[in-house]
Parts: sequence; structure tokens; C-alpha cells
Amino acid sequence: MSSTTPVSPRMMQPTVNQLLGPALKSLYDIEIHLKKSTLEPELRELVKLRVSQINRCAYCIIYHRKDALKLGVAERKIHLLNAWQEASEYSDRERAALAWAEAVTLISGHHLPDEVYAQATRVFSEQELVDLNLAVMSINSWNRLSIAFRYAPDPE
Repeated sequence: MSSTTPVSPRMMQPTVNQLLGPALKSLYDIEIHLKKSTLEPELRELVKLRVSQINRCAYCIIYHRKDALKLGVAERKIHLLNAWQEASEYSDRERAALAWAEAVTLISGHHLPDEVYAQATRVFSEQELVDLNLAVMSINSWNRLSIAFRYAPDPE
């Protein structure tokens, strides 16, 4: 496909959602669990946005950018997310979460480095680390649905 060819959906999102049936409910149940967790909503959105950038999921990038802005995440922090290691805007907790999210998303290339685990355990409880991993797993699932069926990003 050339870069100038418009991308059209392979299957409409409502159709995919209907065909997923109970599995879709399970994905939403994970989101409900994460909302009840002690992970900060802003941190969860940064993780979702970063993983979506790595996976190049346009639909989810737009969706989670909007959600991050609604939560009060600074526009500058959102713009610098793909270079978070070089930006001073991120807290130690955000840095650990982003490192974890990247390592888990790209796990086939290097598994999860001990230093990423050590960094995460310094700022997250065991429950929070499990919840963080669940958040990364969840957004990777949503990205794969959106990319596979070419969900179109909402217009601004």
C-alpha cells in the first residue's frame, strides 16, 4: 500500500465488537479493574498512549491523547512522550511505568531486563506492578484489534 492510499476499515468496529461477544466484556472488565487500582489515571493514560505509539495505532493514539488532555496531562508532556527518556517532565514513577510498558510491549526482542524490573519495584507495590502489567497487556490487545481491522481515528 502506498503512503498516499487512504486506509479504509477492514471490518466496522461495531461488527467486531459484536463478534467479540463475551471476550469484549472481559477487556472492559480489565479497564474497570484498572480504574479501581491505585495507579494514577494520568499515568495509565501515558502508558496507553506510549504503547499505542510503539504499535503505531492511530486510532488509540488519538483516543488516549484526548483522554490524557481531559485528565489534565500537559500538552508538552504528551508531545514529548516518544522521547520521554530525554525529557525532564516525567516523574520517577512515570519513567518506571514507561520503561516497563516499552519492555513488555517489545518483549520478544529482549525479554524484560532486570534493570527495568528493579526500577519498577522501587516505585510500585507488587499489586501496582501487576496492575501496570495488566494495563500494558490490555492496551496491546486494544491496539491489535484496532490495527488488524483498521479502525479509523476520530476526527479532531
